Amino acid sequence: MNVRVSFPFSAIVGQDEMKLALLIAAVDARIGGVMVFGDRGTGKSTAVRALAALLPPIAAADAGYQDGTPRKGNAVVPFVDLPLGATEDRVVGALDLERALGAGIKAFEPGLLARANGGFLYIDEVNLLEDHIVDLLLDVAASGENVVEREGLSVRHPARFVLVGSGNPEEGELRPQLLDRFGLSVEVRTPQDIKQRVEILKRCDAFERTPEAFAETWQRAERKALKRIARGRAALADMAVPEAVLRFASQLCVAVGADGLRGELTLIRAGRALAALDGAEVVAVEHIKTVAPMALRHRLRRNVLDETGSTVRIERALEELAA
Repeated sequence: MNVRVSFPFSAIVGQDEMKLALLIAAVDARIGGVMVFGDRGTGKSTAVRALAALLPPIAAADAGYQDGTPRKGNAVVPFVDLPLGATEDRVVGALDLERALGAGIKAFEPGLLARANGGFLYIDEVNLLEDHIVDLLLDVAASGENVVEREGLSVRHPARFVLVGSGNPEEGELRPQLLDRFGLSVEVRTPQDIKQRVEILKRCDAFERTPEAFAETWQRAERKALKRIARGRAALADMAVPEAVLRFASQLCVAVGADGLRGELTLIRAGRALAALDGAEVVAVEHIKTVAPMALRHRLRRNVLDETGSTVRIERALEELAA
């Protein structure tokens, strides 16, 4: 049987912010997923698929829910691509009411959320998906459990996954209430540097011609990235956040006018995950500064008197706080 080889995560050229956001989400899934805005053809789905392939196998019993029967052994981390036209039943799963009422059998057909358990759920052009489906996905991603109820019958199953959405703002915006519930937001653009573009072409061509050989040349870098993630996960629970860092995060959120406390909590969680990834002993202000744009840019209210982009506003606030 042929096993599909994924493009190595470490071989992706550029898009550093997107890759960092995905690594942070891989260390702490509670952050709430990643929203990626930007041009088509910039490696968004490739990066998510590559990270899923990089991560260590999970217990087979956690790798998707088929019929509720625990399985032994290990399985690859799931990567599920949710199509725009997916119905609610296909997403959450469906109960066979005829069998349930006629034969007394609680027959359940698992959906895409079940398949994504323990892995990644990727939605391209999430801004074009129906709002109630997006809301449902965010609810399940936050709770880690999917509940399907029909005519007094219900089925519950674990659905713990990292939600990654992508979209082009020019093709339709995501409602602010939904956008705010994504943990991190990153922006990707088509690279304009000729040297970088040529390197991308070289690597893509090499991978298409001999994927196994290309993957082999990146094994050392992939092992290094995997060790970094494992170290981050192990250190996360004991990673301390000093009072001064908490104060800085709060001051930053006030300075940029972030609504509510969701951004503040995400800022701290992302800073803690980054510190764990870096092998630091405690979270530092520099960790908060690094993750601030991705944790806050999608939570800022529009200011009619200030037409500068949200990233610029955050960078300006960071400079003023440092003064």
